[in-house]
Amino acid sequence: MAAAAKKLLVPGAVVLLRTPQGSFVATAGTTKLGARTPPDADTHVRIASNTKTMTAALIVLLAQDGKLRLDDPVSAYVPDVPNGRNITIAELLKMRSGLDNYTDAPELAAALDADPTRVWTPQEVLAIAFRHRPQFPPGASYSYNNTNYALLGLIAEKAGGRPLGRQFQDRLFGPLGLRQTSLPAADDNSLPDRHSHGYMYGGSSYGMVDKPYPAGMRAAARKGTLRPVDYTYQNPSYATAAGGVISTADDLATWIRALASGKVLDAEYQRQWLRSRQPEDPDTPDGQQYGYGITYQCFGPRASMYYHGGELPGFNSFMGYDADNDVTLVIWTNLTLSPDGRTTANALLPTVLDEVYAGLSLSPTPSPATTR
Repeated sequence: MAAAAKKLLVPGAVVLLRTPQGSFVATAGTTKLGARTPPDADTHVRIASNTKTMTAALIVLLAQDGKLRLDDPVSAYVPDVPNGRNITIAELLKMRSGLDNYTDAPELAAALDADPTRVWTPQEVLAIAFRHRPQFPPGASYSYNNTNYALLGLIAEKAGGRPLGRQFQDRLFGPLGLRQTSLPAADDNSLPDRHSHGYMYGGSSYGMVDKPYPAGMRAAARKGTLRPVDYTYQNPSYATAAGGVISTADDLATWIRALASGKVLDAEYQRQWLRSRQPEDPDTPDGQQYGYGITYQCFGPRASMYYHGGELPGFNSFMGYDADNDVTLVIWTNLTLSPDGRTTANALLPTVLDEVYAGLSLSPTPSPATTR
């Protein structure tokens, strides 16, 4: 892992693996450029879109409580949503609303760079999306989209009657003993002690939109004449329910195993959660599938995982659980993109999986869902 991370120019990285044979941690580099502070499994990082697994779980718990139904229309909870009467909560969960994705908007990235500490409300980011026409009719297709989860955060607050962070703590983090996991307040751009700094080459648009690095930037980064920008304290309130949580590798491993193995939902709703996944591409039904805030993929004959990924300026992460082999895997890095444009934790995944599963050779590289 260390050799692969070095090729990606990652300042620091952690791999945490839990198996029936034991738990293993591999680390590389530093949590801060210019310092010798190696990361470990208890180092805090921004987990970005891995937050979606938590938002989705809370929504399903509220359905389990009878406080909402998954086939309810969005308009019953949030007014003025384009097609809101025809979009269901389940379609938001599965990324099938057809709404425009606010993080694709160039004006959002420009605003983040102009004022990295700006506090955003869900209504402000939704307004960006609602200025654009929907991409397709509700339910007609799949498109990974942060607008869906900004709406789900508002729905959870209305149905649950309390702020999202409080519900996360009371329903998820507290019961599972996730003591190092939190959703910070909207005006809080800090991280707890023992955290990693997060870096990215160039402006926020490279981490928000699928925008390739120019050849000159790639070459300068490789030569070391271009230093990455420190995005550690960029305010994440623009992500909140879609990507605002802070956690550690140790807590993420506990979380994804609990979620996928049935320790969060009751038996009936766990079955619904498991059955919710649909192929992202209908032409490849055995390929990557997305369900209620979760991705599923077979990496080989002996390796399949429920997983998610997370990416925002400064950080990239992956967490997955293989129920057949009771294998839990977490990877995080403190560089969003390598100079060649790859999300770095995702780029490390094939190297790690090839070590975990003997004889496995991954091609093409898996592409876990991220904030892009």
